[in-house]
Amino acid sequence: MLLTIATTHRPATDLGFLLHKNTARAQAFDLPFGKVHIFYTEATEERCEAALLLDVDPVGLVRGGGGRRGLLADYVTDRPYVASSFMSVAIARVFGSALGGRSKERPELAATPLPLEATVSALPCRGGEAVVRRLFEPLGYGVRMRDRADAPAGGQDAAQNEPSRYRNLALEARLPLAELLTHLYVLIPVLDNDKHYWVGDAEVEKLVARGGDWLAAHPQRDFITRRYLKRRPTLTAEALRRLGDEGDAEEGGDADSSGEESGEESKQGTVAKDREQALEQPVRLNDQRMAAVVGALRDADAARVLDLGCGEGRLIKALLPVRQFQRIVGVDASVRSLEIAARRLKLARLPTAEQGRVELLHGALTYRDRRLQGYDAAAVVEVIEHLPPHRLRAFEQVLFRFAQPKTVVVTTPNREYNVLFPGLEAGRLRHPDHRFEWTRAEFADWAGRVAEAWRYTVAFGDVGAADAEHGAPTQMAVFRRCA
Repeated sequence: MLLTIATTHRPATDLGFLLHKNTARAQAFDLPFGKVHIFYTEATEERCEAALLLDVDPVGLVRGGGGRRGLLADYVTDRPYVASSFMSVAIARVFGSALGGRSKERPELAATPLPLEATVSALPCRGGEAVVRRLFEPLGYGVRMRDRADAPAGGQDAAQNEPSRYRNLALEARLPLAELLTHLYVLIPVLDNDKHYWVGDAEVEKLVARGGDWLAAHPQRDFITRRYLKRRPTLTAEALRRLGDEGDAEEGGDADSSGEESGEESKQGTVAKDREQALEQPVRLNDQRMAAVVGALRDADAARVLDLGCGEGRLIKALLPVRQFQRIVGVDASVRSLEIAARRLKLARLPTAEQGRVELLHGALTYRDRRLQGYDAAAVVEVIEHLPPHRLRAFEQVLFRFAQPKTVVVTTPNREYNVLFPGLEAGRLRHPDHRFEWTRAEFADWAGRVAEAWRYTVAFGDVGAADAEHGAPTQMAVFRRCA
């Protein structure tokens, strides 16, 4: 198992102080299931990369040592060779101080967002690439994946002649090192969907301690919690309660001491499996849209963000786990929607340090509002199509003339794609409240006119799988104010 962590922070060799591991020498540590080696593949002022190589003893896992029952039941298994809960244990054991956000030599740097790159080799991805992206992209990561190096052409397991579930994962983000390690610690076993040890009450404590604020706000919180706790209903319900919401955890008792499940729990497990299979279908368009907008705002280096037409707070919920966004303000004309957003985001129960980070404002997008000035970026997600066409000019003035954020991200439906939606009658719009839906050419004309009028540049992107003839279901424009 191999994990690498790199930075281009200057001087990059500060990574050694953060990890509490000397960049000039290799080190080895004994663990109950094998040995972990720490070494640096590169250590210069410009770039530094640390590697954690975990060498698991497969025979020792089965024999267990001292006459005790081993950790595994079979010699033939992928456990010694793939990223799993063994890797999480190794991270906690050898990078414990870094995981806790502590650095004696560089205390201020430990809390500073840094440009970080991480790779995880041979990561089991139960549910495929869609689930990996659904877990990491809301946290602000750029995600790249490829099948493991020894997979046959086409990324298939030869024995089963089906797509390989093992991936080599590369992540990029700007965040404190402790957050990266925490995300890996929790999400590696979630993607593997297994653990090498008994899951009990202690696992709830670990999940709540390591998950903290980022998990409570994560859009896949319930899914992560269920998998981390191996779908044990009582533990899942307790963890979700501790995280601040009951979620949709199934009720019911744990398996009894003999390890057998009750009939009711077996039934609940089937329900949970059905829900998980539905979750692991290709990413929903709304999830892709949120990930695309978060990515555009992250690329803009925005710290203060407006969500105009925030509705029930879905984008804000996706922005919250990304520490880059220091101030997030949602604006909507519907008081009812803002009330739902406040409950969804649990604003009344945010930690004291977080309470000033998010604010919800009641306001219209077609009237000048001085509260909207001074922000790095504004997101307008599936909003403009709800405005009466004759009010678009007022909206443009409010946003581009008076508020003048440095970056504006706008998404809207692509009308050309509508013919591909089953059950949508020809000529009908996707939602009864839509006043219009633009073709790609119409959207480009509007965006180009706005950019020229208010001294912005504009670039376009697709959200969702694009059809060769009709384009993607959602179109996105990213405006950047000229200097």
